[in-house]
Amino acid sequence: MNALQTPPKLAPGTLRIIPLGGLGDIGRNMTCFEINGKLLLVDCGVLFPEDDHPGVDLLLPGLDYLNERLDDVVGLVLTHGHEDHIGAVPYLLRRRQDIPMYGSKLTLALVDGKLREHRLRDTAMYHEVDGGTVVPLDQFTLEFFAVNHSIPDALAVAIKTSAGTVLHTGDFKLDQLPLDGRITDLRGFARLSLEGIDLLMADSTNAEVHGFTPSEREIEPALERVFAAATGKLVVACFSSHVHRVQQVMDLAVAHGRKVVYVGRSMVRNMTTAQELGFLRVPAGTLIDLNDLPNYPDDKVVVVSTGSQGEPLSALARIANREHPVIEVRRGDTVLLASSLIPGNENAVYRVINGLTRIGANVVHRGNAFVHVSGHASAGELLYTYNVVQPKNAMPIHGEARHLVANARLAQSTGIPAQRTIVAEDGDVIDLAKGRAKRVGRVDASYIFVDGSTVGDVSDSELTDRRILGEEGFISVIAAVDLRAGTIVAGPDVSARGFLEHAGVFESVTDEIRVALEQSLAEGVDDTHRLQQTVRRVIGRWVSRTYRSRPMIVPVVIAV
Repeated sequence: MNALQTPPKLAPGTLRIIPLGGLGDIGRNMTCFEINGKLLLVDCGVLFPEDDHPGVDLLLPGLDYLNERLDDVVGLVLTHGHEDHIGAVPYLLRRRQDIPMYGSKLTLALVDGKLREHRLRDTAMYHEVDGGTVVPLDQFTLEFFAVNHSIPDALAVAIKTSAGTVLHTGDFKLDQLPLDGRITDLRGFARLSLEGIDLLMADSTNAEVHGFTPSEREIEPALERVFAAATGKLVVACFSSHVHRVQQVMDLAVAHGRKVVYVGRSMVRNMTTAQELGFLRVPAGTLIDLNDLPNYPDDKVVVVSTGSQGEPLSALARIANREHPVIEVRRGDTVLLASSLIPGNENAVYRVINGLTRIGANVVHRGNAFVHVSGHASAGELLYTYNVVQPKNAMPIHGEARHLVANARLAQSTGIPAQRTIVAEDGDVIDLAKGRAKRVGRVDASYIFVDGSTVGDVSDSELTDRRILGEEGFISVIAAVDLRAGTIVAGPDVSARGFLEHAGVFESVTDEIRVALEQSLAEGVDDTHRLQQTVRRVIGRWVSRTYRSRPMIVPVVIAV
């Protein structure tokens, strides 16, 4: 990671571009564009934690950079509805609730569901757009283009300013036979290229993969074979927003006489939304409620579940651990993981696969069958795009370092000079002026950790402690009591490692512990073990209520 370097004051008529997430990781995608004192944001996603983020629920983009500039934000463009592009929207809107949001019908509907859960829905400002929509927005003019991806209604956006035009592809591929018939608008890209594109910011996720990404339709024979061979219960795990995959499963379920049940809150919410908007076709009588599942034979149901990335609290992980209250996988059942493997999730996914295999289930996944295709453009498609767009400058986005470098090499192979190809990191500051993009500085765009209900209160040092002490840290409480007199002699003193080690954070609960101890002593409790249990209950309830976290709690009550 490069050191911070304060960028120069932004000159009038120059477009400044700052990636706040998505460069170096698969997730937390967000970019800030600034010109003449106004800011435009594109995407606002989350990154899911890996094994070295114990106790962390989500990682947010560098929202802190915007703290002093929130009133200058004229809009937030959302390219599509995947979590790594919309998952952090509620956390941005907590900072300013009336930021106008621009996105397609499905994308905004998925955001609306998230904001409902965060109680921010009433103040949301939605502006629905589609391919071909042009929006004048203060210092920016936005033009949207349909693109094909693994979720319907995805968009690319051209950002036109007095400093030049940027084409931001979002996540895309060039599937020529997409399930919904909505292809990437290369004609629009070509028309825009005739006007001149100063900077292309293209999806890098599959830049290392040769050729073209297969069509979604090409996996249907493999999915058909899974359905035909399944003799017991069939569980299909995929992303909760992968409407295309769920449609394929729905169609096969009908063909094989199986009912479909959704499992996982996000799956239920997203598929209900997709059906209501007409993006998912569900034949009458196909969908059943989870509670009705025991009323059907195993070979007559398909469970569509979350958890394809091995998330510890997901429905599939609970099924694999035999902890799900309704669904039980038995020997001979089939589990299909119909998704890609996001880098960093390998260990978690294989833990789930191994757990299901031990039970005796037949686990089908991308490693042993052709049951998933990517939603991202491979090298051949990226080359095609560069040749159609013919940008003056290129800045790869969305991917780990190796993906960004591979994308940059593709850009250079089409004739874009190396000095006009920028491989950036989160926080790099790139200025575009007079047809030339160049790096001019660096700002802080580091991770913001979401831990339960707290945002940004977990530091890197606390994460290090958590790796040593346990997933969510360690809290100790020490008090000395006089059992004969029934009084507290010293304390209670509360300390922690790996859990919100900030001065004053325990002040309120310390008073609660003191009151609970005094009450127990007044009632005649003269057993230090019982007093320690009283302390444990008080601080446990406080942590759960305030932070939705479960650190290790060690109470020590000493009789003197």
